[in-house]
Amino acid sequence: MRHHLLMAEFLATPWALMPERLNAVAAVLARWAQGVPASEEVLAGIEADRVAREARREATRTVSSGGIAVLPLYGLITQRGNLVDEVSGSGSVSTQQFAGTLREALADDSVSQILIDIDSPGGSVYGVAELADEIAAARGQKPIVAVANSLAASAAYWIGSSASELYVTLGGEVGSIGVWLAHFDYSQAFAAQGITPTLISAGKFKVEGNPYAPLDEEAQGFLQSRVNDYYASFTKAVARGRGVPIAQVREGMGQGRVLGAEAAQAQGMVDGVATFDEVVRKMRWEARSSARPKVSRLAQARNALATL
Repeated sequence: MRHHLLMAEFLATPWALMPERLNAVAAVLARWAQGVPASEEVLAGIEADRVAREARREATRTVSSGGIAVLPLYGLITQRGNLVDEVSGSGSVSTQQFAGTLREALADDSVSQILIDIDSPGGSVYGVAELADEIAAARGQKPIVAVANSLAASAAYWIGSSASELYVTLGGEVGSIGVWLAHFDYSQAFAAQGITPTLISAGKFKVEGNPYAPLDEEAQGFLQSRVNDYYASFTKAVARGRGVPIAQVREGMGQGRVLGAEAAQAQGMVDGVATFDEVVRKMRWEARSSARPKVSRLAQARNALATL
């Protein structure tokens, strides 16, 4: 029962995350709560995942030497914590730490452009709106490009859509524009075991939505309002980043589903379909083009007269 209550607590706050991706998190939390060690197969998979992510980070350091700072956005998105790291060893990313890295890249004179390399199913809504706003504001300082390589879902798409340009790999997916939370009612399960919880509280709504009783209409309405508020922020940010009306975001763009590359491009969710390397080449080409000396109008007139 402990892992069920832990899961209820884990999901009691709003999430911008693909719900199906929580199956793995639930399994991890259950093992952790019961003190069951991970199997050798799971440990091997975790180690392989860690090595792969470190290899990708090392690859980004090489790219950064060309004036492009590549910022990895991999795994479950949280504001500060690394719960998934602690219980399973798999990847997560902190919006707070990512924002710090972004500021460093903006302040670095050797960095002319920033590329956000995204591979994430989303995560907690906490800290995401602030990070998206910071990216949008930074676009005036340096070009910021994002690539879904290969998944930018929910909170990850929220962040990626705030870049100046957003691309997706041919086999990649983007979207899952939506917010949700979960309420678990364990009252009947407890009653069957002869357990009767009693909550001692102060404040009219202090224990509202607790997992020891059914969710009443008033409490459900309040929780729905929280989800609606975050959804409004999400869709507003996407509309701003993609330069489209909010209605287009809400009535199209998958309506909570993830879309493949071609469908996403048709919906205006990305600027194009390209591999990570293709995006890097494009950014380098544009940097070289902008660095070429510009011929003034006076010089153009003189050249024209000389030709005549």
